[in-house]
Amino acid sequence: MLAVVRALIVIGYPAALYFGVSRLGPRSLGLVMLGLLLPNLALRVWAAPAEQRRAVVRLPLALAGLVGLGAALAEPRFYLALPVLVNLTLLANFAASLRGPVSLVERYARLQEPELPEGGPAYCRKVTAWWCWFFAANAAACAGLAAAAPVSWWALYTGILAYILVGFGFTLEFLVRKRVFQQFGDSLPDRLLARFLRRA
Repeated sequence: MLAVVRALIVIGYPAALYFGVSRLGPRSLGLVMLGLLLPNLALRVWAAPAEQRRAVVRLPLALAGLVGLGAALAEPRFYLALPVLVNLTLLANFAASLRGPVSLVERYARLQEPELPEGGPAYCRKVTAWWCWFFAANAAACAGLAAAAPVSWWALYTGILAYILVGFGFTLEFLVRKRVFQQFGDSLPDRLLARFLRRA
């Protein structure tokens, strides 16, 4: 339930912030956001194992710091940094996995296909690197919109277009992986994919 609530907050954040910036002053909006962030931060600390607490609270603490700075300086642009921080966090996680023997995409792929075909780990490593470039570009786009564009443009991109791009990327990678791995199950979607993607 907490994961669902957090996901809804992240997804609804651009629209909520757009209306907040339009109707509230920067300091009032900052206090509202801090009131929403601090309980979430406390829940994350409480739920995380002791050895993982430092890593778990990094992003919420950074966001709370930006919100506090925005409230102190009465500058709402600081509130637009959440998508930048999220993309940079994802970039850091994906890039860190490239330094180890198993890339992050390989971990996810093995949840569906425990036995990868020959060349599977190398393919997953390439896809992980591709996602690193995507998150870096997306963070740059979000930062540029946050710094210089109207808030409505920022909300449109971060609230709709960015999710479409991520969804398209995941769908395309899934289809390419099916084509490369040639592993199809007995479900109806897999049977349909096998008809189009199976090599002759």
